[in-house]
Amino acid sequence: MSKSKRPAPSKAAKVHQAALNDDEVEEALIQQLADLAVELATEDEHSPELPVKQRDLRRLITKNLRDQQDDVLYEALERARDLEAEAFPYLREAIEEAAETVIFVRNEQRIEVNAFVIPMFVRTAGGLHPDHNFRDAEAFEALTASIQQAQLESADAKVVLVSYAYHLDEIDAITYSHLEAMVRDAYSAMTDKKIKATPAIERSFGSWPPNRFGADDTAVELRFLLGFALKNVNDPFYQVPTDEVAMDAYFAQRAERFQAWSETVVPVVQRCLVADARGFEVHFLYQDLFHGGKQRGVSEYFMLQMMSELDHGLQQSGIAGTDTHAVMGPVDNDGDLLLRVNLYSDAGQIVATVDKAIDAARALEEELADTCDAVLTLGVKGVGLAEGFDAAGNAVGVSPFADA
Repeated sequence: MSKSKRPAPSKAAKVHQAALNDDEVEEALIQQLADLAVELATEDEHSPELPVKQRDLRRLITKNLRDQQDDVLYEALERARDLEAEAFPYLREAIEEAAETVIFVRNEQRIEVNAFVIPMFVRTAGGLHPDHNFRDAEAFEALTASIQQAQLESADAKVVLVSYAYHLDEIDAITYSHLEAMVRDAYSAMTDKKIKATPAIERSFGSWPPNRFGADDTAVELRFLLGFALKNVNDPFYQVPTDEVAMDAYFAQRAERFQAWSETVVPVVQRCLVADARGFEVHFLYQDLFHGGKQRGVSEYFMLQMMSELDHGLQQSGIAGTDTHAVMGPVDNDGDLLLRVNLYSDAGQIVATVDKAIDAARALEEELADTCDAVLTLGVKGVGLAEGFDAAGNAVGVSPFADA
């Protein structure tokens, strides 16, 4: 009697099984990252297991960055948020650091390359035009050199800027793995004269939204300068003092150097961005590593947008800010946390309202304090804090937050 033989799996069945296996591997990676983040965020800082777990987390993050597994990283962040409140910012910071700062070994020395941005608000007559974007090569060279001349980076470092002013949409489209690949592109270009192509950097160029400003309109637009710095990890220029007083002085001096740079570099930036200098002004926020600078720019952008909408509401109503009081509070928009600000007349009518996006990794208390400071500049009589808002948009559970 012949033995029955199990039929060989079809090609389609093999593909299906491989897909299932890939999904299982991805799910395991997501859970492993989230679990490690939870453990590290809640671990005693004196635990002997802490260094091992930190290395494991860095190794996992680096592997997913090199494999361009952004879906795993973003899903792990959401998983960590669901598991433990402190795990989300911990994991996010670890991923951001690994993406924007990469360590290389060259000639037996540890070399660090990081990506930095300088957000800037550009005021022009008629708005910025792509055709004028960094067309002056001499001005671009002067702008690049100014970074080290102003001591924003070490004299012993190598610094390159990208000859492009990024729109927020373009900066926002750069994923973790894309940024890490851009840093590697920059390292290759700065250490190998034969390297001509930088595909990851070139892939970061999208396009600006259409310019809808009239020739005489005053436009205020957010743009980002993006650069890379290559340095020895032991360069004393970057060593932050451990003493608190000395640390404060270190960062204060750096802020002073940046302020001085921002005041002298305006003519060069103008040549890089516009052909017509009518009404040109630029306000630089601060030089920071990629994600910190991006968030600084985004936060300021949303704050200015909020103030513009509130001011527009006041103008439409014909009521002065000094005749209103403000109430702010969190609202849930399909899982996204927003901060709502209502301005009320003395009669209790809403004269202006706006919902502002906030950073999920930032403490709500900081967001409330910054928003309150901005709203007070409208001249409102005071600011209240609401527990929430009803279906009609009215604040409920209001308590005093700040007086004018």
